[in-house]
Amino acid sequence: MRYLWTTLGVAEWKYKRIERTSERIFKDKLWFNYAFLLRYMLSSNCGQRISVIGTSGSGKTVLARQIAQYLAIPHVELDALHWEPNWTEVPIHIERKRIVQALSGNRWVIDGNCSRRHDIIWSRSDTVVWLDYPLSVVLGRLLWRTVRRVVTQEELWSGNRETLRQVFSRDSILLWALQTYSERRREYPILLNLPEYAHLKVVHLRSPQATHNWLSGIVSHAKETS
Repeated sequence: MRYLWTTLGVAEWKYKRIERTSERIFKDKLWFNYAFLLRYMLSSNCGQRISVIGTSGSGKTVLARQIAQYLAIPHVELDALHWEPNWTEVPIHIERKRIVQALSGNRWVIDGNCSRRHDIIWSRSDTVVWLDYPLSVVLGRLLWRTVRRVVTQEELWSGNRETLRQVFSRDSILLWALQTYSERRREYPILLNLPEYAHLKVVHLRSPQATHNWLSGIVSHAKETS
């Protein structure tokens, strides 16, 4: 290639500039094709009955809402089925009935950790999206969310609200996240590898950027098929 440019009378310094430009164009094109292929692969790895899991504060509900919006499917928030007024936990048999009813359709996305209910949720799911972020990311998001909810007194499920007193109590969501973070990371791979869940497509997202890329793939795929 260098001989060809020299033969055509192109100066050495011009050749080097052309060579660098050509390499940059090639790399950009290669990266674009790779990114497009990755987005397609990620978007095709999403079904119509989706369970979003992850440590408290990882962004499960936000992601589930976005999935529901882009795929035009119902969104079910597990916490809404779990909590009664005054932060009272509903009896497990009632909660399981609520879940069965909420997931009776053919298309939905549900978010929430389901250690006591994974059997009835995952047996009906075709996809599990696991938000497996570093602890620093989770705690940063959770702290910001908690401050916002306490300051604005945002109404949550069954009229419940987070209070400053809760933040510094044994029921603190921050303390809960610290206590359960490692447990979730150990528990989910074991559960997801059980034979009864072999039908599930597992999307394991380890960073917010990976989640953004995956979600972008869903949006592009939804537009192409609409």
